[in-house]
Amino acid sequence: MSSNVLIADTGRQTGSPSSRRLRREDRIPAVVYGLGMTPISISVNRRDLRAALSGPSGVNTVLDLTVEGTVYPAIVKEMQRHPVRRTVSHIDFLQVNLDVEIVVNVPVHLNGEAKEVALHNGLVDLQLSELQVRTTPRTIPDSIEIDISAMTVNDVITVGQIAVPAGCSFAHEDDQPVVTVTILRTAVEEETAAEGEDGEAAAESDGEASDDSSGEASGDDAE
Repeated sequence: MSSNVLIADTGRQTGSPSSRRLRREDRIPAVVYGLGMTPISISVNRRDLRAALSGPSGVNTVLDLTVEGTVYPAIVKEMQRHPVRRTVSHIDFLQVNLDVEIVVNVPVHLNGEAKEVALHNGLVDLQLSELQVRTTPRTIPDSIEIDISAMTVNDVITVGQIAVPAGCSFAHEDDQPVVTVTILRTAVEEETAAEGEDGEAAAESDGEASDDSSGEASGDDAE
């Protein structure tokens, strides 16, 4: 878990014109709420936010969000982005109690090389790029590490098979698939399928030719 200080300004006006003006000044409109407090409309410097979230915990970093001298332990609850530019356009900060459990999304990282899968022309498929983890803000893991080196073509790694970081639990059913294996069509299979299609086409052509010959013969007999 990482902790960083982020200074916020208050007194911003709500509404689209005000928000656009702040973004032009390289500031991001935001709000902080939680633990029964009255929500406070704030803004943060874009560069300062980037620096505060640059550690290994990323958006799960516990911030010392400082508003008019008051420090709120907070995490990013929601981050809205521009639909085209993908720049951050608004942030919801959630004040947290450092000793009370919350649910956060933690990224999944795959380690190792599944040689047995590659040998059979397969690919390891990550079904869930993030896992919901129930923990206190003090013990949010930076990532969930999964070793795939022992996987074979028929293997599936489920939530129940993943080592749970200390002080955490997963907010998923144990049988939820996280990593699976996809087998690709081999070149031989593709060639066989192509030959089968060519054979069917040839048979259809022969059949059409036979029908035409029969039709011509019948016409001669009639004459």
